[in-house]
Parts: sequence; C-alpha cells; structure tokens
Amino acid sequence: MFASLLKAAVAAGLVQTSLARLVVRDALGSRDSTSKCNLDWTDAAPLKTTYVDGVKYGCKCYFGDDCWPAASAWQTLNQTVDGSLIVNMPPGAACHNTFNGPFGTVNTYDAAACADINEKFTDEAWTVSQPAAALWTYWTGETCRPSEDPTASCTLGNYGVYVIKATKHAHIKAGVDFARKNNIRLVLRNTGHDFIGRSVGYGSLVINTHSFKDVQWINSYAGAGSYHGSAVKVAAGIQGREILALGHARSPPLVVVTGECPTVGIAGGFIQGGGHGPWTTLKGFSADNVLAFEVITASGLYAVANEVENADLFYALKGGGPASYAVILTVTMKTFPDQRASGATLYINSTHTTDADVWWNGTAAFHKYANHFVDNGLYVYYEIFPQTLRVRPFVAIDKTAAQLQALVQPMLNELDAQHIPYEFAVKEFLTFFDLYEDLFEAESAGGSAISGGWMLNHADMDPARTPLVMDAFKKVFTPARPSTFSFMIGHLFNPGYNVPVANSATHPAWRNATDFLITNIIVPDGVDAGFKAYLQDVLTNDIDEALRSVSSSDCTYVNEADPYQTNWQGRFWGSAYPTLRRTRNKWDPLGVFYAVSTPGTEGWGLINDTKLCKKLG
Repeated sequence: MFASLLKAAVAAGLVQTSLARLVVRDALGSRDSTSKCNLDWTDAAPLKTTYVDGVKYGCKCYFGDDCWPAASAWQTLNQTVDGSLIVNMPPGAACHNTFNGPFGTVNTYDAAACADINEKFTDEAWTVSQPAAALWTYWTGETCRPSEDPTASCTLGNYGVYVIKATKHAHIKAGVDFARKNNIRLVLRNTGHDFIGRSVGYGSLVINTHSFKDVQWINSYAGAGSYHGSAVKVAAGIQGREILALGHARSPPLVVVTGECPTVGIAGGFIQGGGHGPWTTLKGFSADNVLAFEVITASGLYAVANEVENADLFYALKGGGPASYAVILTVTMKTFPDQRASGATLYINSTHTTDADVWWNGTAAFHKYANHFVDNGLYVYYEIFPQTLRVRPFVAIDKTAAQLQALVQPMLNELDAQHIPYEFAVKEFLTFFDLYEDLFEAESAGGSAISGGWMLNHADMDPARTPLVMDAFKKVFTPARPSTFSFMIGHLFNPGYNVPVANSATHPAWRNATDFLITNIIVPDGVDAGFKAYLQDVLTNDIDEALRSVSSSDCTYVNEADPYQTNWQGRFWGSAYPTLRRTRNKWDPLGVFYAVSTPGTEGWGLINDTKLCKKLG
C-alpha cells in the first residue's frame, strides 16, 4: 500500500525515491560540555495568522497553505533521513477502491491485502508495527477503517501526511528541525498505544521511533546521583514484554518497572506520563526509577538529562507529560532482582449468576478489601463490564501461594457468607516474569472509544464507603443520560507504599492511591460529530463526574484520562504544574511539540477539529 502511494507521489513530483544520499554530519556526538544547551529559536518559522469569527489565531502550516514546504524541500528531507520518509495512508486503505489523500486519488483495493488487514486489525502487535497506526482508532477520525464495501470512502482523516521511519538519531533530529523551520505539526509515535489521540494529528509530520531496540545492561551505575546499583539503558522502541524477557534471560534475572500491557513502549510517553504497572506498589512509578535520559530538544540539539545535567528537564521528563519537552532517545532505569511471585484470578459473571444485585454485591465485596490488598504490597488488575467482574490477576511479588491465599481469604469468606458464586484460583511462580507470561493477556486493537478515568485514594476506599463507591460505579454503567456501551478497567496499586515521596513530576496525591479506574465509552460506527460531542459530554459530566463525586484525591492519570475535563493542570500534576509549565516554556516555548492537555498548551486547540492553532487575540 505504502509503496503504491509513494509511487503516485513520486510521479506527481512530490517525493523522490532514488535520491543521492547526503553525507550528514551527526551532530549528536557534539554535546556542549558545559551542560548549558543553546536554545536558539531564530530559525523557526512563524505561525500562520488565521482569523476565525474575528478571533486571531496562529496556526501550524498545512497542505494547501502557501507556507507548506515545496516538493523539493520534502525531497531534501528524504535525502537527509536516508530515504526513510514515506507518504502515509490509513491501514484500512487496501479494503477501499481508492484513497483520496492530499496528493490526489490513488487506486488502493487489494483483496488479499484487505483480507489480511481484516484478520490483523485487532492485533495489538501488528498495529504497533505499522508506521503511524493508532491502537484505538477514535482520534484518527475513522475515515478509512477496513470495510467489506470497497466503494466506501477512504481519506486520511487525522493521520499524519508523512512519516519518518527513523533508524538513526540523526533522522529524529532532521524531523524535529524540519518541523520547527517550516511550522509543521509534529507527532511523535512509538507504538501508538494511546487512548486520547496524542499519537495522531491532522496534517502532521510523524516521527516513528519504533525501530530503536538497543539495550545496555549496567552492573553498577556510575552516573550522576547517589544511586550506584544495577541499571539498564533502553532505546526508544523497546516495549514492556521485550525488556522483561531480556531481563529474565540475565543471570540472575532482572526486572524493571513496566506497564502491564506487553506492547507499551518504555521510553517516551509511558514514562513521561509516570508509568504504572505490576511493580508500582513495591517500586513506585516507572518515572520514579529513571536515572538519565538522552534526548533531542525542540531546538534540535542533543542533550543529556539527569540529576545534575539539565536537572529541570530531567524532572519534567519523569511524569511531566508526553511530547512536551524533548524527544526521548534513551532512558536509563534502575533494575531489580526478579523474585518468586504468586498470582490469582477471580471471576464473577453471568455464568455464575444472572441476578444483578448478587453480582453488584460481589463487586462490592472485592472493593471492600482494596486498601487491604495494596497495604500488603499487592497489585491487582481488573475489568468491570455489565454483570462481569474479571480480576486477572492479583500479583503478589515475593509471596508464596499460601501467603496470597491468606491475604485474599477474608474477601472470599465474605463472598461465601453472602452466597455469591465465584471462580477463584491461585498459583505460584518461580519468577514474576513467569507470572507475567501466564496471567497477563495481550490486549486488542482497532476499537473506537473515548476514555476517561479517576483515582480513588485510601480514604475514598475505606470499607465503610464501599456502598457510596458502588453507587458511583452504577452511574458509570447507567449515566443520567443514556449512552452506548461503557466499561471500566481498574488497577489497585499505591506508588507511595515504598516510595512515599515522589522521585518524579507525578501528582503528589498518587502517594496515597488505592484504585485507579479507566472509564470507556464504545463509539458506534458511522456516528456524526453531534453524537460524538454528546458522548464526550456524557463521559466528562456523567461518568467521570460520578467517580469524582466519591473521591477526595482530585487526581487522575495524564495518559489515561479525559483531556477535556476542567482544571486538567491540577488534576494531572497538582502542585508540580507551575514548575512544569516554566520548564516547558524554557525548552519548547514555540510549541514545536504538542500533545493535548500537557504543560504549556493553554491557548492551543483544534479549529474545526483539524488545524492546530494558538489563540493570539
């Protein structure tokens, strides 16, 4: 598909495929020894002045604007990045007769390719491997999904126009420089594991960092700071399961704090959001365990950030918001010895009871012990669908199956006392990695949904308040205004269990957390803009408001929450926000990078849900 579109673009004189390779001096090796980066913005193109309803905006430059770079400029960029610039199209294009993109109409239908895409479209690993695909598709505009009707329309939607499939750090630098010098919207994309649209952007240039897979194990870290234990330096493209598998192969086996999902990238947006996973109760957020970064700044310079060198940038990158300060090339993190672990599963669903009251009573009994679980060092991942509670798994690191059984037994006794049917199993593993491989499941891709979420702290989850929490949960599934199908993904963890004071820019309230819930509304195919706006209003003002009403935390997670809620600044970062905004204004004052509802983006927004602009008057 990409080859055919690129061929068409070449024929139109827009991209050149056989270009003489330029010898590009790798500026990444010439770091300023004084550690004071020269943040020079004199080569940046100005925003494009635009008026909408008499209001003055400064906008990024888009295809069709007179400021859009000429074909020769894109050709030169392609040379600079060693031919890795490609013309983008949605993954579903092969199922449509034509793709109507910015460069014209291209014939794209391929029956065999379409069948393959339909088979793989919900496969998370396949989606991650694509140049610019989104794991969940709502924010792409849904303009070219795989279809059984080849005559259906296929357009670019909110996908980027071009993608740099970077294989060298110099390619990333070239993309950042090109975007800055030409006022192009820039999107950073590693895995596309993104619930709220930060990995896509209308009319953008995408830099794909997924190819960077270098890993360096460090027996004794000798960098800045007081830590001198074992560590690992990972490149931007390394994913959760990859690093856990590599660590498991060490002697003795090692682990890092990763997410629960196997395809989540470690460096980049995951750590810039904080990064929570099965080890978080014991070791804090992933961001709490970072020792150093190597980055490309918005001004196109290479920089190292650690406790001493560019310390403000180091702090901000550790949970201060994705795509906000610099492109992460590598991250160095603490490692820990892997340990024995035990896991358990609990299911209460329609195979056990069709009585909604019985099911809700079982769900309440589980949540009544939430504080008990995290106060004993557990991590628990669960899902709530209508009349389905699926807890998979309870994670008990450095505990035997008997110890985990004893911790869970009070809850099981309560279920038995209330005659609530359930299915429970507990299992012991030699290492956490063995547990991870057995009990954590691959997630699906290709769905269309909008997401929110909220954190409930220890006080909120006091057992005496369980009825209030359950009333809020019921409102999630039956909001004041009817919506479509909704569900929740829950996580019981407390980053403050062993890391009571944040070693990162994450919201201080997380140090007293118990339950973090992601709320979701499935968006039906083919709904119009008005209905989408209605669903967003239901999410913000009914579903998430129900959780906020029983919470005193005033805190949620930047990567898995509603970006359109009020006071996102305080709810994502609390007292850390003013520092983060100042840091953003220092390292990226022009908005070369952009991700919705991140520090310093006040005033920025989308006009007509497409063009990224900043209000100037």
